[in-house]
Amino acid sequence: MNKLSLPLPSRQEIALGIITILWGGTYYIIQLALKTSGPMFFIGVRFLIAALFVVCFVGRKRVLQGIPRSEIWRGGMIGLVLAFGYICQTEGLLTITSSRSAFLTALYVPLVPLLQWIILRKAPNTSGIIGIFLAFVGLVLLAEPWKTGLTMSAGDGLTLLGTFSYAFEIICVGLFALETDSRRMAFVQLVAGALLSFVLMPVVGEHIPAFSWGWMSCALVMGVVSAATQLVLNWAQKTVSPTKATIIYASEPIWGGLVGFFTGDVLTITTLVGAGFIVAGVLASEVKPRWPRFRRTLRGGAVRDTATVLKRRYRPSMSDLTIRNGSDPR
Repeated sequence: MNKLSLPLPSRQEIALGIITILWGGTYYIIQLALKTSGPMFFIGVRFLIAALFVVCFVGRKRVLQGIPRSEIWRGGMIGLVLAFGYICQTEGLLTITSSRSAFLTALYVPLVPLLQWIILRKAPNTSGIIGIFLAFVGLVLLAEPWKTGLTMSAGDGLTLLGTFSYAFEIICVGLFALETDSRRMAFVQLVAGALLSFVLMPVVGEHIPAFSWGWMSCALVMGVVSAATQLVLNWAQKTVSPTKATIIYASEPIWGGLVGFFTGDVLTITTLVGAGFIVAGVLASEVKPRWPRFRRTLRGGAVRDTATVLKRRYRPSMSDLTIRNGSDPR
């Protein structure tokens, strides 16, 4: 008798799950840091600390020696996209709550098949289309246009712009993960992100803040999270399929909403329903249902029906019977 058993998650899947839980708690830490620091400076310091943690954890020789040019430009491109997403998300957190930011950021998962269609010319399947539709409905419920009109706030728009950056980053990591060293790629990504943040400071008129243990402690915590995130993503996506990884990432808004709730955010019924639609869209965009027994049943029924029709159609005549009984040369 066959027993139904569930496969145990691999080390890579467990690591992605832990990283996703950490993501959910970072929104509140970023909001604390922004009370004493500007967003560009904080992101730059955060990424720079993360790059130092990668060097200390992996080793200077393995990271800094012999970096090929291909990994520099690939990691640099991903780092610029990643930093742009963090900048938009951090700027958005100045005006919206952490739970709302977490739910809006979760839209990057259903956006991935859409960007794959545009960039890689791979049309999304039916599940991807359903996921995009459900996520859009959830976005409308979260934005609550009947209260603020048909326009969203600036914080919502910046967060959604960062969401597009995260989706593009996932596509780039998926393209380059198997061809590069995950440790060097993580280091290059973090350095490129830090440089972009520091360069943009005078552009937006941001100054270096006075030293405060508030933003410094938050930068240390987020530096560890960023280092672990980039190392795990570049390592785990070599073996974990996009479907499994996306389902793991889908739990991020749940953790972000819980953290926001325990820190004072109000979760209305509309927000919860909208979050449910987004999570449903996240899952539907990547889950590909399979009904092998149902398909086999249909195929078997079709074969049986075809055989029955053929039997009914072929009715031997008297001449056929006479030839086969008498002078048929075969």
